[in-house]
Amino acid sequence: MKITTFNPIIISSKSDDVVKIFEELGFEKHHHNVEVEDRESFRLKHPDGFYVDCVQMDEAEKDKMVIRMNVDNFDEAHEILLAHGFKDGPRVLDKKSAKSMGMISPSGFVIGLVEHKKNHD
Repeated sequence: MKITTFNPIIISSKSDDVVKIFEELGFEKHHHNVEVEDRESFRLKHPDGFYVDCVQMDEAEKDKMVIRMNVDNFDEAHEILLAHGFKDGPRVLDKKSAKSMGMISPSGFVIGLVEHKKNHD
C-alpha cells in the first residue's frame, strides 16, 4: 500500500475565514471541490509544497481537523488502521471516482482514508 497524499483537512462552518487565513500565510487555492462528501471544499497549496484542505460544513459547531490520507489500496490501509485500534466512521462513501471513510483512532484523532479510482467514467 502506498500513501499518495497526507495533509490536514479543516472542517468549518466559516470556511471563507479559514481560507483567508491560509491565503495570508502564502497558500493559494489550488482547486475547488476536494472530495469530501458533497460539501463545498477547497484545496490550498503553499509554494513550498504544503497542502491544506478546507471543507464548508454549516452544521459544525466548532472547527475540526482531520488528517487526509490518500492511498492506492483502501482495503489494505483500512485493515492496517483497524489492527491498530481505529474504528470506522459513520459510513463509507463509495463513488465513481473515490472511496473514502473517516476512521477514528483510540486516542480520538481522525484519518480521512481515501482511494481515488483510476478508471472511472
